[in-house]
Amino acid sequence: MEEFFKLRERKTDVKTEILAGITTFMTMAYVLAVQPSAIVGFGDAASLTDANGYVISKSAILIMCALVSGVITIFMGLYANFPFALSTGMGTNFLLGALLQDGSLSFGSIMSIILISGIIFLALTIFGIRDMIVKMIPKNIKVAISASIGFFVAYLGFKNTGIGTFTDGIAMGDFTDPKVLLAIAGLLLISILTAYNVRGAILIGIIAITIAGIPFGVTKLPDHFFEIPDMANLGNVCFNFDFKHLLTADTVIWVFVAFFGDFFSTLGTVLGVAGKARMLDEDGNLPGIEKPFLVDAIGTCVGAVTGCTTITTFVESTSGVEAGGRTGLTAVTTGIIFLLTIFAAPLFVIIPDAATGPALIFVGFLMISGFSEIDFSNFDDAFGPFIMIVFGTYTANIATGIAAGILAHVGIKAATRKWKEIHPGLYILCIPLILYFVYN
Repeated sequence: MEEFFKLRERKTDVKTEILAGITTFMTMAYVLAVQPSAIVGFGDAASLTDANGYVISKSAILIMCALVSGVITIFMGLYANFPFALSTGMGTNFLLGALLQDGSLSFGSIMSIILISGIIFLALTIFGIRDMIVKMIPKNIKVAISASIGFFVAYLGFKNTGIGTFTDGIAMGDFTDPKVLLAIAGLLLISILTAYNVRGAILIGIIAITIAGIPFGVTKLPDHFFEIPDMANLGNVCFNFDFKHLLTADTVIWVFVAFFGDFFSTLGTVLGVAGKARMLDEDGNLPGIEKPFLVDAIGTCVGAVTGCTTITTFVESTSGVEAGGRTGLTAVTTGIIFLLTIFAAPLFVIIPDAATGPALIFVGFLMISGFSEIDFSNFDDAFGPFIMIVFGTYTANIATGIAAGILAHVGIKAATRKWKEIHPGLYILCIPLILYFVYN
């Protein structure tokens, strides 16, 4: 294990990696509760019948989500040897799920869209085009990605816990709500433990608040913690493709949105998490980045076959990195736990937002340190990163933030007659980025 994962070379050990993997999973566990509702709909309904007459159940979506997340995350650890965890990305699932629920698209049409976007993703990775795009993005933008993700992650923590409200503008939450008070207590606990250099501070905080939430009704205990998964309707979500309407204008737009959302979300997360782990070189590039890209692309294709929306690298991987994870053993640990949830889903989905939210806020704080590397005395180099951060945070979308930051950087350079400082390929990249905003 030491030799395979290069533990000593990356200054880590088995215990640290396993602890980091558990921490990553704990901050990602919410996906098992959210994904079925994002596709089938929030509420008590256990299933829906799509436009083609297929019954799509929440139990089937949950099982396949756990299975694919586990398998692809383990693949990431064994093949790429990076501490990155993958699952169904938040964003595209809600967009396509809404179209499924109102009858605009069948489940098969959605999976066809995901499959095509995954194949495009895979082709760009195999032919090195994706790696080329990463290298032509200027260093100041790549450095700012980590800080941008930090603000975005902190936003998720505030939103999920209720410390801040974002429905009708930005406002303070209800500080008489036990959920909010527990979240604040969790943030204080993690911070104090970190100040005392206690290893596993984030994981301890998550577990402590989960337990503390029981008497307040914030943590809702299930009737049972383990169960045999309901295999009914699995056949309706696996290998369910409907290519009849794939060439319509609307569907082509959705393929475009799904692809670019996945592309820049993965790009931002991989560089951001790797930056926090100090794996980037002096130019802000990640050596061997083609491997996590390939795993991500394969994951999306496999996800489409098994009834999962876009599989992407999760920003919550930063929590594992902060816990000391530096190798693929972290990812393997996370993946194994995902597989176990197929039989113990009730045990893991009880973790409340009040427990995971503080972890996200704290990780956000840790990630914004990269912003100090940007030269604010040079407006041309500072404006793009600023736009990236505010767009990513206030639109609640990492991909949107990165796209806006690149456009702002290129626009300022061109307007100030410094177009020669921009890689020619970046001008070409701006065309689909503009279309991304037009059609998203």
